[in-house]
Amino acid sequence: MNTNKKIPTPEEIEKEFQDFVQRKYGGNVRVVNATASEATPETQAEAPEPKKTFDLKFDLKPKEIKQYLDRYIIQQDEAKKALAIAVCDHYNHVRECHENPSAADTDYSKQNIVMLGPTGVGKTYLIRHIAKLIGVPFVKADATRFSETGYVGANVDDLIRELVAQAEDNLELAHYGIIYLDEADKIATPPNIMGRDVSGRGVQIGLLKLMEETEVDLRAGNDVASQMRAAMEFQKSGKVDKEVINTRHILFIISGAFTGMEKIIKERLHQSRIGFNAEVVSQTDDTARYFEDVTPRDFIDFGFEPEFIGRLPVHVVCTELEVDDLFYILKHSEGSIIRQYENAFHAYGITVLFSDSGLRRIAEKAIEQKTGARALMTVCEKVLRDYKFELPSTGVSEFVVTAEVVDDPDAELKHIIEDPDHNRNTVMREQVRRYEAAFYAEHQLQIQFDDEATALICKRAITDEKSIQELCDNLLESYQHGLNLIKQNTGQFTFTFPKAVVENPDQLLEEWIRESYTTKR
Repeated sequence: MNTNKKIPTPEEIEKEFQDFVQRKYGGNVRVVNATASEATPETQAEAPEPKKTFDLKFDLKPKEIKQYLDRYIIQQDEAKKALAIAVCDHYNHVRECHENPSAADTDYSKQNIVMLGPTGVGKTYLIRHIAKLIGVPFVKADATRFSETGYVGANVDDLIRELVAQAEDNLELAHYGIIYLDEADKIATPPNIMGRDVSGRGVQIGLLKLMEETEVDLRAGNDVASQMRAAMEFQKSGKVDKEVINTRHILFIISGAFTGMEKIIKERLHQSRIGFNAEVVSQTDDTARYFEDVTPRDFIDFGFEPEFIGRLPVHVVCTELEVDDLFYILKHSEGSIIRQYENAFHAYGITVLFSDSGLRRIAEKAIEQKTGARALMTVCEKVLRDYKFELPSTGVSEFVVTAEVVDDPDAELKHIIEDPDHNRNTVMREQVRRYEAAFYAEHQLQIQFDDEATALICKRAITDEKSIQELCDNLLESYQHGLNLIKQNTGQFTFTFPKAVVENPDQLLEEWIRESYTTKR
């Protein structure tokens, strides 16, 4: 052993740290080491800002949270209600403790949450939007990346450090964040495991400490940069301040599919049948039916520690999505994936219109993949990949995603490029359908031009060099009042428009109104 090894000087330590920062972050970041007496105007300008403070002003009500979530997530009404109540209970208590520190000494069970449900039904999306609404940092991680402290794998304490990073180093704000752990069913301990389970029970014990209340040192022992910053701080002041985060007010949420849990619940309810005459129930119905009756005992039998599941008092069940749900997500959700595709094509000066038939076909193909709403992106990308590649280099400025496009994208792409008249006609027909929808939204009167009327409108728009909107507005100038009169007389609010509406709109409307008086209710 070489006992004469030279001890580095403070300057050498600083240079080594500077080199490390340069390698990790490039030339845009540099470290300034200057005491107050030695600081120049330049270094004073680069001095760190004072620590940020946070004033928690939580005044939301459960209905307000659910109404906000309804804008982005389809169905899951019971899950939204349960989450809204739990979140309000938690942050009302946090606010009380924030305003009156003595309230922290009162007995209170934190509303940590466990969410059950298949993939792609919106579990992560729900929590992400709740955090966004409240204005607190949010960290999402997969439980499978962690192992017990001292073993290969991430440490659960890293979740708290990530929360601080998401809070942009605002330590006070980080104290009120949300940590969401997905695939938590994977850390359940199998009943027949032999030896130490460092990725199951060990992780549960680590998370248990965080969920109860503990202080986490923000200077990770295996973080070189953190240790070098500590060395620099010691060099400057002769001491190292310990930065910790208390987890008392951090909300923990775990989720997973929990496949197999329904069997445990059935056995407990004495509803399982054994033998050749056993009742056959679909996996979806089975899971949805029994998850509603889940108890802490079922989680324990599944492989969770009693103390761990005891710190998760709120159980939220999300149900499988159906075709109609996926269609509604595409057409009406503020977070619909089709907005992304509209923006992608718009960047090339191309307008893409998604017809109702195209959206429904996408939903039908997505449901076959059994991954919930996640499959919508997969289907859209497969259908429209060549459209993104080919159309920007053509003269096509708009097109429609129809059911035919979804079923045979290659053939329809060739048709769109090689037959401009056909493509223009398809676009105009879709514009007619959208005019009908807008008319209903504005007047609560359902109108539909039949095929002959639609074809004539498209032809007239080309001849008169008018938009579909302008042409239809002129044709139906008197129709809102006339149709409402018919509705008042007969109760009818659905109308199919023949070609005569385009040829002589006023004459046909007058005939309909006269007839409505003879059949008046």
